[in-house]
Amino acid sequence: MERIRHKVIIVDDNPISLSLGRNLLRSFYEVFPATSGQKLFQILEKIIPELILLDVEMPEMSGFDAIKRLKADSRYADIPVIFLTGKDDEASEMEGFDLGAVDYVSKPFSGPLLLKRIANHILLEQQRRDLLANQEALQDYADNLEEKVREKTAEILNLQNAVLNTIAELVEFRDKSTGGHVMRTQRYLEVLIKEMQRTGVYAEETSEWDVELMLLSAQLHDVGKIVITDTILNKPGKLTNEEFEVMKTHVSEGADAIEKIMSEASRHTFLHYALLFAGTHHERWDGSGYPVGLKGRDIPLEGRMMAIADVYDALITDRPYKKAFTHEVARGIIEEGSGLHFDPVLVEVFRNVEGEFARIAKEIVD
Repeated sequence: MERIRHKVIIVDDNPISLSLGRNLLRSFYEVFPATSGQKLFQILEKIIPELILLDVEMPEMSGFDAIKRLKADSRYADIPVIFLTGKDDEASEMEGFDLGAVDYVSKPFSGPLLLKRIANHILLEQQRRDLLANQEALQDYADNLEEKVREKTAEILNLQNAVLNTIAELVEFRDKSTGGHVMRTQRYLEVLIKEMQRTGVYAEETSEWDVELMLLSAQLHDVGKIVITDTILNKPGKLTNEEFEVMKTHVSEGADAIEKIMSEASRHTFLHYALLFAGTHHERWDGSGYPVGLKGRDIPLEGRMMAIADVYDALITDRPYKKAFTHEVARGIIEEGSGLHFDPVLVEVFRNVEGEFARIAKEIVD
């Protein structure tokens, strides 16, 4: 059976860059090159691609002008757009994301990196469309068709899980300093939840949790990093105060993205958990955290748990600004943060299972 070749339009007014991009992609995709924004829209009258690679700096119609026109046309609004740029300009990247771009790739681009990003975004768009189609189809079933409803629900859950996994992998692929972070934090949370259930800690709240969905949703706690510029996200060293303020926006950006999906989806229990993880895992027990400065039990329990998992993993792994600490040092920092950074009750739970944390950290490496 012949493999389906997805269509990709690459737009660049530089003939050398356009030729390089076309030659790189033609083995994997059906490629349509365009030398200007005007040519792009001429091609779109004939074919609808799965993705557009769009140069930012072009005469007559810039990449920003072109994406505004794309998003204003219902025929093209959902086509993922990856910007190609030779500029190292954080403000321009943020403007591009605000206009609807899904990613940025710097020129001259790395062939494997570009191919990986294209593949991820095409997969995400396919899964988004499939998920919407399945949700709409589910509404058509009659109440008495219980078996069909169960089957369709299972399909949606599987698709939902695939979307979560793909988005989490994309975030980790961009943030080169946190390999394995998502999987490890999931496992840490699982250990904490089991110990909380065993000992009756916060029993009223935990009794209402769908733990399986919660753990899947935890993968999205750093989803906002997808809009942080590469120059900050992968900076080989400590961030300046200004850069750290930009990095902190990944919390509100992640929460905003999840809320937008929730507003358009009819079923979003798993997104409720994701919203709490993404929006509150940097709050601190003493009120000195961000983005809101919540204090004590005003911080959702999900966020208080993720704070311990997230900080522990940051401590025991290499980061651009530090070497990995030992488990013993990390444990001591968590304990010292009891009542300041962390919920004291949850720190006691952590003490009971800190050996499990150490085992997970050794099992799951970058």
